[in-house]
Amino acid sequence: MALKITFLGTGTSQGVPVIGSNHPVCLSDDSKDKRLRVSILVSWDDCNFVIDCGPDFRQQMLTNKVAALEAILFTHEHSDHTAGIDDIRPFFFKQGDIPIYAHKKVVKALKKRFSYIFDEKNRYPGAPAVEINYVKRGVDFTLGGKTIIPVQALHNRLKVFGYRIDDFTYLTDVKSISDKEVEKIMGTKILVVNALRKEPHHSHFNLEEALAFVARIKPEKAYFTHISHVMGFHAEVEKGLPENVHLAYDNLTVEI
Repeated sequence: MALKITFLGTGTSQGVPVIGSNHPVCLSDDSKDKRLRVSILVSWDDCNFVIDCGPDFRQQMLTNKVAALEAILFTHEHSDHTAGIDDIRPFFFKQGDIPIYAHKKVVKALKKRFSYIFDEKNRYPGAPAVEINYVKRGVDFTLGGKTIIPVQALHNRLKVFGYRIDDFTYLTDVKSISDKEVEKIMGTKILVVNALRKEPHHSHFNLEEALAFVARIKPEKAYFTHISHVMGFHAEVEKGLPENVHLAYDNLTVEI
């Protein structure tokens, strides 16, 4: 069962272009410089699931003609990763309750922000419903016949989860990660990890840190995501990367 990975969005929290910005990258005509908020679609056989569900979710589903969704896996509770949850309604209307997988603190945040979805007794008519599955460090789970391995990292001081499926690992909003969690990633053939910009950042890998992390993991291929406009033009940054490392871009597909 080959995995197909579709990059639904590869941008940082504001997306690229940034509203009202005259930065040259924001004015670029290159489609690879236009980035929706970060998310991926993972598919095999008849199974589709997304990792994160940000404010561009509806547009991403329409662009990629996604007709069914088995589950949503959340990395953490920030808005650029969760704000699109209301737009699961078409899937809910066709399929029933949509399974979500998230750490308990993420579920707590979602219940507070989207109480009209999560309050079973008072759920608003027409609102979607979800089936909650809690993600815990060190506890693998199964989805569509495949084992999903949670990988915990830190986004500054905030705990975030990445996920390994077969020989594919997805990590975003990472600033640091323990040796024990790195062990879960070793042997990955395709690695996706955040690389925000060239300058250091308090809660994200910058380009230098992301490259060092790739050198440590030694995947066959690596793709950078959660990219800011200040990283530079896609085409120019791509030229300076090692042969097996690439900047991801929206709607890129990769198979493993």
